[in-house]
Amino acid sequence: MSVKTELDFTLNGRPVNIEVPVDMTVLNLLRDALDMKGTKYACGEGECGACTIEVDGTTINSCLMMAVDLQDREVMTIEGMQTGHMLHPMQQSFVDHGAVQCGFCMPGMIVQANYLVKKNPDLTREEMKRGLEGNVCRCTGYTKVLDAVAAVVGAKG
Repeated sequence: MSVKTELDFTLNGRPVNIEVPVDMTVLNLLRDALDMKGTKYACGEGECGACTIEVDGTTINSCLMMAVDLQDREVMTIEGMQTGHMLHPMQQSFVDHGAVQCGFCMPGMIVQANYLVKKNPDLTREEMKRGLEGNVCRCTGYTKVLDAVAAVVGAKG
């Protein structure tokens, strides 16, 4: 029998109160308990970036963080980026530039790309490459991904 605890945090701008096992990861909380399927499980070791989310304005691999550590924190997932039925400009740019292939890694990639642009609106292409190094995609050569990010920031070269 697993020990449980009550957890209060904000998810995509909405308050959440839930009882969770103390050994549950944030990734499992999002996917299994809260039905937020945008955040993906891939490596489970923090190496691929498919589970990238924002916690208090910083990106993290949700497979490595325990759910209990979300107490009183703000979480944003890929689902929280859009407004109603309108995609966030970063999401739309990935679609417009054909950067989304199978789509499995894209939620984490988009969350990370958006974080990079918020941190540095004058991001260079080299800074984009370095900032996305922790997000692995098996389908693309990353050129269209970088083009999509560049279109949002207006970066050249």
